[in-house]
Amino acid sequence: MSLAPSRFIQVFSSERPPRLQAWLRLLTSHLVVALVALVVIGGATRVMEAGLACPDWPLCYGSFLPGGRMNLQVFLEWFHRLDAFLVGIALLVFLALAWWGRSRLPRWLPWTAGLALLLVVLQGGLGALTVTGLLAAPTVTAHLGTALLLVLLLSGIHQAMDQAMESRPDPALSSPSLPPWWFALASLAAVLVLGQCLLGGAMASQWAADRCLAAGEGCRWLLLHRQGAWAAACGSLLLAPASLALPAGRGALRWLAFAMAALVPVQILLGVFTLRLQLSIPAVTVAHQLLAALLVALIGAVWGRSLGAVSPTPFSADPEVVHG
Repeated sequence: MSLAPSRFIQVFSSERPPRLQAWLRLLTSHLVVALVALVVIGGATRVMEAGLACPDWPLCYGSFLPGGRMNLQVFLEWFHRLDAFLVGIALLVFLALAWWGRSRLPRWLPWTAGLALLLVVLQGGLGALTVTGLLAAPTVTAHLGTALLLVLLLSGIHQAMDQAMESRPDPALSSPSLPPWWFALASLAAVLVLGQCLLGGAMASQWAADRCLAAGEGCRWLLLHRQGAWAAACGSLLLAPASLALPAGRGALRWLAFAMAALVPVQILLGVFTLRLQLSIPAVTVAHQLLAALLVALIGAVWGRSLGAVSPTPFSADPEVVHG
């Protein structure tokens, strides 16, 4: 006997939401990793003076894979572009899936997916301008800033999706709402961390640290970055003890806040070593940039969890799926 069409559609649709949720969670988690890698590879490209290793754009020496001209510098620039291209494709898939299943997903998800895709298009345009504009400092800084906003946004989306999936329909079983002061602290930390990263990007794009250490020029950028480091560190560290005052059931937020607190002293030490070594060891400088990107991802995760807790919108599921 053949299965009735209506029954077939019902069975298929009842299986689809859990699969869609799993795919979206997997995709956003991979995107966060890929975006952090994009920032780090971009930093390594600058440190190794490989920003113009591929003199044309979007190809490299007129081909997709410049095998005959491949060396470390060309590889860094080429791989940086490849990672950006793959991120763009993944965000396009993310947007398509979010709009296809929008009736069963939180209302904010398709719109934030669209915003992420717009940011990656802007990021690609700025990447092209960094090459055609011969690494103009404002363009390089804007390129980094857009990448960090993508890290912040995708990390927040991933955590907000987790929060939505954990939301329970019975208000009696839900955790108390977050206090207003928590959002003020999270906002302060986000502004300070992003501002510090942009200061570092502006300093790096002008080679200010190198010029200051070598000839005493451009030292004001280095001074601003060092002063901003303490403000960003205090703003980040403050979240950890403050999270202990949150209502019960916010263990994930506490974990994220303490993860940030653990990274801050390591980041400060890496910054000190970078200057003590006079930027002579690229691995230390790149590690400093890696931790900066991870801090941005963590503050984005804090924001995603926090906003998801304000007005949770659980994923829809058919009764057959919920009750087995």
